[in-house]
Parts: sequence; structure tokens; C-alpha cells
Amino acid sequence: MPRSPLTALLGLSLALAHVGVVQAATAGGPRSSGASAAAKDRGKPAKASKRRVRRGSLLGWVVPDSELRTSPAPRPSGDIRVYSINYKEELQTNIYNPDGSYSVEAAKQIAHVFRCRRTGEEHEIDPRLLTILSQVNDRFGGRPMELLSGYRFQRRTTSNHFHGTAADIRVAGVRPRDLRNFVHTLDAGGMGVGFYPRVGFIHVDMRPAPSFRWIDNSRSNPDARDKQPPRGWRRRKLES
Repeated sequence: MPRSPLTALLGLSLALAHVGVVQAATAGGPRSSGASAAAKDRGKPAKASKRRVRRGSLLGWVVPDSELRTSPAPRPSGDIRVYSINYKEELQTNIYNPDGSYSVEAAKQIAHVFRCRRTGEEHEIDPRLLTILSQVNDRFGGRPMELLSGYRFQRRTTSNHFHGTAADIRVAGVRPRDLRNFVHTLDAGGMGVGFYPRVGFIHVDMRPAPSFRWIDNSRSNPDARDKQPPRGWRRRKLES
């Protein structure tokens, strides 16, 4: 029996829909990079690429191993000259004893200068960070290192500032970009380096691997809520 025109049209529509489904299935679902697909077809792993994440004015990325130091940086002199912007205090000291061990007295002096600007609380500063700061001191001829933020007794306890492993710094007469580029050369793994071009400083911290970099073009907000002291701090301070 010959098919009616309506039946023939319905059959053609079903055939075209089937072709579309087949094409979508062979396309591999969500779009993937050409390099990864080609490598999979050849049975070879795809080459890893540097992943960058942009959120508003913040651009951050994990540092590939190829950009890290392959050997430890030279031991610094131990000299540190730091000026606290918040407390208007300057300290010149050496983090090493004559026998090469870390100086407990110098560590106490540094912890005092690095104290929280809101609460006055002090915290030991990571010796690895102090080593980096001494290398900065040596590189730029002992110019005053200006400390914008050291230890922070704050609500967000995941911050490296809260753990005494971070510092926001600049060096008198040195472009922040040049300071950042030098600190990059010291990274053998486990460092965070942030660049804040609008405010004119860099952030340096010690962290578990991998190392991380970021550029933040936003205006700095030192009074952000997560940087405030923990709730109830004043009450507990008065009761102690």
C-alpha cells in the first residue's frame, strides 16, 4: 500500500533526528581541548598546561615545576631591616647566632614588630619567611623593608597571616614589580606570591606545595570583615 504524504514526512523527520543524535554522541559530550583529544587518540598523555583562574580583578595560577628553583637559594646574611607602617617602629637585627643557628632573641624582636595592628597580639614568624626577607634585604642593599601587614589575629583562620607565615611588604625605592620578580627566583616550592599593583606592595607566604601566584588589581581593604579580630576577643581579653 502506498504511504500517505503525512506518513512519509513523519518518517523523514525521524531519520533526521536520528542523524543528529548520532552526531552529538560522536562529538564527545562537553567540549574538550584539541590537544587532549588528539593525545587520547594516539594513546599518549596530553601535555599539562598552566591553569589560570580569573575572578573579577583577581588573576591566580598554580606555578608549574618548570618555573621553580631546582636548588636551594644561597644562604642570606641574616640581616633584616624592617619598618612597621602601622606602629611606626623600625628594627635592624640578624636572624642568626654567630654559630649559624636561629636567634631566639631576634625572633622575639621580629614577632613584636610583626604584631597584629588591631589587637597587638604577637605570634612567632615562620623562620622560612624570615630567610626570604633576609634575602630581600641582601638583594636591595639593606634598604628599609616596609611592613604593611604581618601577623593578623583575625576571624578567617585559614589566612597565612593568621599563622605567622605571611607578610605584605614593599621596599623603599624599589618598584613592587621588581621586588616580586626577585622573590619569584627564590621559590623552590611551597610559596605564595601576590602582586597588588594598585596599592603598590607584594604578599609573600610559606605554604604547602604547590606554589601559587596571583595579581590583584582591586583596592585593598584592610578593614574587611574576615580580617577583623575573632568575635568576643575584646571580652575575653578583659577577662584574662
